[in-house]
Parts: sequence; C-alpha cells; structure tokens
Amino acid sequence: MIDKYCADLTQALSVVQSGASIAVGGFGSSGRPDALLNALCDLDLRDLHVIVNNVGDDFTGIGRLVMEGRVRRFTGSFPILQEFYDRYFAGKVELELIPQGTLAERMRAGGSGIAAFYTPSSAGTMLSDGTFPLSYADGQVSDRVPAKEVREFGGRPHVLEHGIVADVALVKAQQGDRKGNLRFHLSARNFNPPAAMCGRITFAEVEELVEVGRLGADDIHLPGVFIDHIGMTAEPIPATAESIAKEGAA
Repeated sequence: MIDKYCADLTQALSVVQSGASIAVGGFGSSGRPDALLNALCDLDLRDLHVIVNNVGDDFTGIGRLVMEGRVRRFTGSFPILQEFYDRYFAGKVELELIPQGTLAERMRAGGSGIAAFYTPSSAGTMLSDGTFPLSYADGQVSDRVPAKEVREFGGRPHVLEHGIVADVALVKAQQGDRKGNLRFHLSARNFNPPAAMCGRITFAEVEELVEVGRLGADDIHLPGVFIDHIGMTAEPIPATAESIAKEGAA
C-alpha cells in the first residue's frame, strides 16, 4: 500500500511554487480547504492562477489569498467578494469568468484526459466573442479574453471549451484513508471531485482519517488514485480585513 498520509501538510505543500495554477474545491465555505489555502499564504506563495467556483464572502480561504495580493488570475464563476472587484478594476488581478456548469465540466474533462468539448453555454455572449475584459490598467480595459471557436450542432451554436489541467489541486473531505480514498459530507461534494481530478498534484485535507477498509465501496466518493497527499484539517483562525492590513503593515 502507498501511504499518502502527511503529518504536516504545510511541509508537503512546499513543492508548490509561486506562479502555479491551483484548482480548488468547495462552494462558498462548504467543502472549502481552508487549512491548505492558509498554508499557501504561510508559505508566501504569490502570482497564483486560482481556478475555483467562487471567491467567497469572507477573508478566509480564497478571500485571504485575494486580500494579501497573492492571486494573479481568477478563473471561476462567482467572484462575489467586493475586495476582489476593487483589485480587478485596479488592474491587480485578471478575471476569466466561466459559467458554473462549464467550469465543472472543464475540470472533469481535464482530469479524464479530454482535451476539449463543445457546449451551448455562453454562446452569443461576451464570454465567448472576445469582448469580455480580462484585465484593466489605469481605469481602462488592457486585455480581453480571447474569442472562442463556435460550431453549430442541431441548429444551435456551441462554444469550444478546453479541459483544465492545473499544476496543483486542493480539496477537503469529511473522511479519508491513507490510500487517499475520500468521502464528502452532503453538499461539500460539489467542486471537490472534479477539482481533485484535474490537478497534476492533488492535496486533500480531511476532518477524520480512518483506517484503510473502513470506507465501504459505496461510501467512497473519490478514489485515492486522484490523491497524492492527504492530511488532517485544522480549524483556521478567521481573518479580517483589519488583521490582514495590520499584518501587511508589519
């Protein structure tokens, strides 16, 4: 048996370099791997391309990465944090906006070895016609998301979308064993499986580490073949805008 358990996930994450592309599981705070995301901050990683459904509405997890200026590009569906938009319009972060279902399928496709696929989502909109602002500079659009190939199927236009393969994937599960087999709790089984699949190296934090064989075949939501490192989660100390600003000033 390959034992994938890591007593220190922060140490294991030291292989990740600044500038990496990172796929992250979770939907809002449900199933969000905060311990792993906080470890990225503690390792002082920057210039990251984060691929995740949404930024969230607080200053933990992805929000902390954004507030500390560690994100170069955001690829996702719901960047609802106001501080993210402040940085976007100030030219400090790029935004690649993707329909939610398309994002999930791009992750799954990348993890399944599918190079690209066609979908009707976003056809005929600025998300596919080359007009959506990727970045700003001095209050003006400095770059745009490239136009995507469009073909017609069944009399309906479809957009070509490419599978996502990220340098690193970070996910969270309720239970896992030393082989990396994972079980998610209810709605936390959202973007975690496809995010795990599309990472070249995947780290999983779990609330409970169980013995190999305890998880029944029907209880394994993601097989360990997709996981490289697994460790126990720790309750993160919620960050605030004030604490982050104080840390930056120090």
